[in-house]
Amino acid sequence: MTVPALVFDCDGVLADTERYGHLPAFNQTFAEFGLPVEWSDAEYAEKVRVGGGKERMRTLLTPEFIARTGLPSDPDALDAEVARWHERKTEIYTRIIASGSIPRRPGVRRLAREAHAAGWPLAVASTSAEPSVRSVLDLAMGGELAAAFEVFAGDVVPRKKPAPDIYDYAVERLGMDDGAVGDVLVIEDSRNGMLAAVNAGLTCLVTTSAYTGAEDFTGAGLVVTTLGDPAPDAATTHVLDDPLGAGPGPYVTLDDLAFLLSAPPGPG
Repeated sequence: MTVPALVFDCDGVLADTERYGHLPAFNQTFAEFGLPVEWSDAEYAEKVRVGGGKERMRTLLTPEFIARTGLPSDPDALDAEVARWHERKTEIYTRIIASGSIPRRPGVRRLAREAHAAGWPLAVASTSAEPSVRSVLDLAMGGELAAAFEVFAGDVVPRKKPAPDIYDYAVERLGMDDGAVGDVLVIEDSRNGMLAAVNAGLTCLVTTSAYTGAEDFTGAGLVVTTLGDPAPDAATTHVLDDPLGAGPGPYVTLDDLAFLLSAPPGPG
C-alpha cells in the first residue's frame, strides 16, 4: 500500500501572509518604483484571485497606465520591468516574514509533525516565488521540520492555479504514480487552489483564510475555518462543509485526513 502524501499550499494556509505580508510588500514596491498605485485591502481581496505575484502586477498594465507612467511598450522590455518589480517585492516580503511578525496558522505544524512521524511525504506547492515560499515554510514549521518538505513553487510550471499544473508536477516529483493519486491530500485556502488540486485528481481540504471565506468550495472534501489546535486557548475548528462526512472535532487530526482519502465520493 502506498503511504499517503500531504501537500500544503503556502500563502493563507501556513500563515496569513496575504494581508500582512504580500499586500504591504506590493505597496512598498510600487512606492519605491514611483508607481501611482497603492492597493487597498478591498482591492487586494480581488487581486488574490489572480495566481502569481508577477501576474498580479501585470493587471496594472493597461495601455493608459503604461502611457501615464512612461513604461516601455515593447513586450520584452515591459516583462523585464515587471521582473524587476517582482524581484524587489520578494526581497521586501521575505524581510517581513523573517521579522516573525506574521504568526503561523493553527494546526499546520502539528499536522505536519504527525504526518512526518507516520512516514507521509510532505510538500508545499505554491504559485509564489520559491524564496518567499521557503521563508514562510521556515516560519511555519521551524528549520528541522521544514527540511522534510519538498518545495514546488513559482515558475516551475507554465500555468498558475487554478490550472492543475503545480499539483501534477508535485505528484510526479513525489513519485506518486497514477494509481497513487488517490493517496495525496492537499490543504488549500482558496477556490483557485482547490480547483487546481481537484483538477489534478487530488482530495482537497480547505481551511479558509483572510480573503477566501465567501468563496465557492464545491468539490472540496472538507471545508473548515481553521485546522485548530488542542491547546485550551487555541482556535477551534468550525466546519463549513463536510460532504464526505469526516466529522472533525475541535481540531482536524491526521485520522481525519486519512478518512478523507479513504471516503467514497460525496453527493454531486
